[in-house]
Amino acid sequence: MLGELLTAIVTPFRADGSVDLDAFRALASYLVEHGSDGIVVAGTTGESPTLSDDEKLALFEVAVDELRGRATVVAGTGTYDTAHSVHLTEQAHEVGVDGILVVTPYYNKPPQRGIVAHFRAIAEATDKPIVVYNIPGRVVVNIEPETIAELAEIPSVRAVKQAHDDLEQARRIVAETDLDLYAGDDNLVLPFLKLGGVGGICVRSHIAGERMKEMIRLYRAGDAEGAQHINEELIPIFDFDRVAVNPIPVKTALAMLGHEVGGFRLPLVDATDAERDAIREALARVGLRAPTPA
Repeated sequence: MLGELLTAIVTPFRADGSVDLDAFRALASYLVEHGSDGIVVAGTTGESPTLSDDEKLALFEVAVDELRGRATVVAGTGTYDTAHSVHLTEQAHEVGVDGILVVTPYYNKPPQRGIVAHFRAIAEATDKPIVVYNIPGRVVVNIEPETIAELAEIPSVRAVKQAHDDLEQARRIVAETDLDLYAGDDNLVLPFLKLGGVGGICVRSHIAGERMKEMIRLYRAGDAEGAQHINEELIPIFDFDRVAVNPIPVKTALAMLGHEVGGFRLPLVDATDAERDAIREALARVGLRAPTPA
């Protein structure tokens, strides 16, 4: 297991749009000191579609250097091109990451057998644990339970990040495979724990990591009521995606709370004034006070 609570870390940018590796290093340490067992680098929240291969490699290197021995580092290497994904995986492997996150190939909509072939090719490039990232809301294609069971037969495929609220499919992953089940949406962490999941690969753990980690601890200790209480307290920030598409809300919230994360790369854009007001209100509702602009 790569940890119970992993944070899909944002990528900080400087004013000129370049990657701010110093700010990234500082944020990675902050996350591990505040509840995260590890980080996922260059995922959706890290704005991976707009990062070059060299930038991703630099982020992997900094993460491993900063967190080695303290927390796990999972590299996002999946694209819609199998050969490109294999190349990125080989590079991440050489850097020394602890695991590989591979999203379902997007845009070209492969059939289920194509998804299996994609993962088999990537698995030949590394013996690191591979996390299958199933997120049909973004890639359109759902990895069906039967396909996940087939992927589980690949020795290095060890886990699934399931960003899909179909609880029956999640139950089948636990019941029919030996894969670790991670919630890919923050509001699914507790429901997946109840099904036998190990935790979550989360976004709001940037700002509420200690509370999310405590929720997992309480549930595992048999205090389901205490875990449910924390889950309900965090609903205002779980609802961030109703304000704007991820990672706009969480990166905006981080900046409000004093973290140097910079802006966004197009086609993502800054939050509007109305969106910023909604984000600030949500933070206040969970007890995180962001300074009100003069």
